[in-house]
Amino acid sequence: MLIRLQKYLADSGVASRRKAESLILAGQIKVNGQIVKKLGTKIDPSQDKIYYQNKLIQMSLKKNYIMLNKPKGYTSTTRKFTGEKNILDLVKIKEKIYPVGRLDKDSQGLIFLTNDGDWAYKLTHPKFQIEKEYLIEINKPIKESELKTMKNGLKIKGEILQIKNYKIIKPTQIDLILTQGHKREIKNLFSHFGYQVLNLKRIRIDKWSLGNLPEGQWQYFQP
Repeated sequence: MLIRLQKYLADSGVASRRKAESLILAGQIKVNGQIVKKLGTKIDPSQDKIYYQNKLIQMSLKKNYIMLNKPKGYTSTTRKFTGEKNILDLVKIKEKIYPVGRLDKDSQGLIFLTNDGDWAYKLTHPKFQIEKEYLIEINKPIKESELKTMKNGLKIKGEILQIKNYKIIKPTQIDLILTQGHKREIKNLFSHFGYQVLNLKRIRIDKWSLGNLPEGQWQYFQP
């Protein structure tokens, strides 16, 4: 059966489907020894040999779904750098997995890891409008009028940034719900109004909540 190359890479735990597309376009994927840069290329997993970083990639038949309470100070990528702490160091299983979406290094809370490319795609692509809920702490009392402006949407650095909903817990602590997922979206929104985000914790993605999972710990679950 023929499948798209980016799906094969995602289901093999190399990277999410969107990241796999970037790897293909960058010429980092070989099929039967030849670099392939065309998106949509179809391969036969039973016959074709796929390489990434000159290593043979094999599709995992077992689907893994993991939730992690990410501590501050850890990056959430498949790339590892010397002296840098990575969430893959916290989740040590034999199967290859990758983060679903991201959390900034200085942020904490709920993040998923998987080798199911289709599931990861549905959680991360903006068209699906998946809710993500955060608790944030800022350096000075918030003005509700500014939160209302954020809810209406703002153009910042060429992108429309917007929160779906909010709840003021106390003047310097807010519960936010977002559905977009732009890089550093929350921090850019609050910085626009002169606030510094001191702490950012993701507590929910779609129907899954962080609950009582201890910081730095992880667990399997079934979506």
